[in-house]
Amino acid sequence: MTSRTVSSGSTAHRLSAMGLLVTLGIVYGDIGTSPLYVMKAITGTTSMVTADYIIGAVSCIIWTLTFQTTLKYVVLALRADNKGEGGILALYALVRKHGRAWLYLLAIIGASTLVADGVITPSITVLSAIEGLRAYEPSTPVIPIAIAILTVLFFIQQYGTSAIGKLFGPMMLLWFSMIGILGITHVGDSWIILKAFNPWYAIRLLTTSPEWFLILGAVFLCTTGAEALYSDLGHCGKQNIRVSWVFVKAMLICNYLGQGAWIIAHADSLVPGVNPFYAIMPAGFLPVGITMATIAAIVASQALISGSFTIFSEAMNLHFWPRQRIKYPTDIKGQLYIPFINISLYVLCIVVIVFFRTSSNMEAAYGLAITVTMLMTTLLLGCYLRQKQMRWALLVPVIGFFVVLESIFFVANLAKFLHGGWVTMLLAGTICTVMYVWYNAEKIRNAFVEHRDIRKYYDILSDIKADKSIAKFATNVVYMSRFGGKYDIEQKVLYSIINKHPMRADHYILLHTDYDDTPDERSYEFYELIPGTLYRLNLHLGFRVQPYVNLYLRQVIEDQVGNGRFTLESGYDSLRRHHVSGNFIFVFIKRVYAEFNVFTPKARFIMTIYNLVHHLKQSAPKAMGLSTSNVLVETVPLVVRARQVERVTQINDGSPADAPAADPVAAPVE
Repeated sequence: MTSRTVSSGSTAHRLSAMGLLVTLGIVYGDIGTSPLYVMKAITGTTSMVTADYIIGAVSCIIWTLTFQTTLKYVVLALRADNKGEGGILALYALVRKHGRAWLYLLAIIGASTLVADGVITPSITVLSAIEGLRAYEPSTPVIPIAIAILTVLFFIQQYGTSAIGKLFGPMMLLWFSMIGILGITHVGDSWIILKAFNPWYAIRLLTTSPEWFLILGAVFLCTTGAEALYSDLGHCGKQNIRVSWVFVKAMLICNYLGQGAWIIAHADSLVPGVNPFYAIMPAGFLPVGITMATIAAIVASQALISGSFTIFSEAMNLHFWPRQRIKYPTDIKGQLYIPFINISLYVLCIVVIVFFRTSSNMEAAYGLAITVTMLMTTLLLGCYLRQKQMRWALLVPVIGFFVVLESIFFVANLAKFLHGGWVTMLLAGTICTVMYVWYNAEKIRNAFVEHRDIRKYYDILSDIKADKSIAKFATNVVYMSRFGGKYDIEQKVLYSIINKHPMRADHYILLHTDYDDTPDERSYEFYELIPGTLYRLNLHLGFRVQPYVNLYLRQVIEDQVGNGRFTLESGYDSLRRHHVSGNFIFVFIKRVYAEFNVFTPKARFIMTIYNLVHHLKQSAPKAMGLSTSNVLVETVPLVVRARQVERVTQINDGSPADAPAADPVAAPVE
């Protein structure tokens, strides 16, 4: 037996100036553009803008960033790293082995709502940035410009964004510096805004205002990028995120204070619909501000698009989503491109822009779904901390605090449901349904796969190899197995080799791919079951690793040739004399759901939906990088339990059809 690493990747990120700069460009695009619309949304929740109202609202923002973003995500969640990777699916992979079976529901709900709310992010950030042009020309065609920007952004995904990515860090450094300085220069408009650091003003506003739920719904927009912060852990490292967050939070708070002070100073003359973010800019600086806002919006959109690719890639390996074609435009680790997801996100973003038309209308839909994601992350985080032996006396108040806080935000955001929140919840529900069906359908299919002990068939396999009366199928036949371990094999694989059409070969390789809970695992186990004839290979791949079986199998075979356990010589005498290597043929057993199966009503519903979404799945040979290899796909019915039917009765005597007719015999007289 051989067990070793196929290849490895480093996930370490040291604290450095360059690391901090890259972190600014990757992590904070979403939360960094929130000043574009948060204060505008807050002023839109009331017709009477007063100093106490604005001070209380800004206080809510400061303490939301402190508790929700800093304490939960920067301090607490970043501890829950899965071999350097973060995000709700990485967290689920970290806890699922030692947790309850139903934890997968938290993962798929959280991932679905994160993607759904992510559809709004590119739309609202780009629209908010372009709407600043109306300060110059009220008739500016904002929607066509926004659609054009998003079209270009989604189009370039197929080519990779490594060149653009190098500019993200410096541009976001300029962005945060700009919004911080703009805010500081306007704090003097009304110094009483500094009272917002006192949480009492936030508590007083929420307990005395009848519109508290509208206020919280608007305030919550300031922290919607916190979940993305955790998801990008693997790209930047916890230390770079924690240190850079100090700067980012300071600049965000300065900008919110400046906008708040400006609003208080102009409360009597405030024009409905005016965006305080652009109002605090000097008139001559406005073109630069709009340009920077547009660039920041593109950075935020790019981060959400890349994050969506990562989420779906992880979901495929966790059996939550049909496997689809994934491309790697560059050699940069973690940068991938999923054509189907890209075009789907693009179409949805365009529909959202055309449907809502303004960023103000989108604010009513934004934030509802992400509160669900944060709740799911909190519950999974509680499971992780318990596994780390955190005492109940500390775990309950910590997790309980965030559950209560996020539940309040969720209730507050429910007011948005009829005003557009239903759009993101409908999308989240659709994605969640597909994930639920796919996960459970795979479990149903696997539960009814018959397994055998391969050791009982050693003699038959050896005899088939030696039987010259059977035409040789190939030198090497690789059967893709659903079972791991050493000796377990599907009955259908044995049927294909022995019964269906005796499959004579020199080497039989039973290959199983197992997806590990660590993100970048690449290792294998190799067993020589029948010397020179039968081999077992178990590949262990992380949930972020693509199952390119042909590449990894080549590495494994090279290892085994080196240690003398395998030979690459052809099994055909004529080819071996000319030193031609043996061919490899891969065999897939494709199980097709048959209508005559009998399921429970729940299972029947799951399998029916599964058949509908199955068309999204890429073929197994292509998904495993075998599209250019010799592949044989054998289709067999997925028979779970056939319906009981009455036996048929033979009505003839079984004689040959062309036999002469017998002389008629008179019927006996009764």
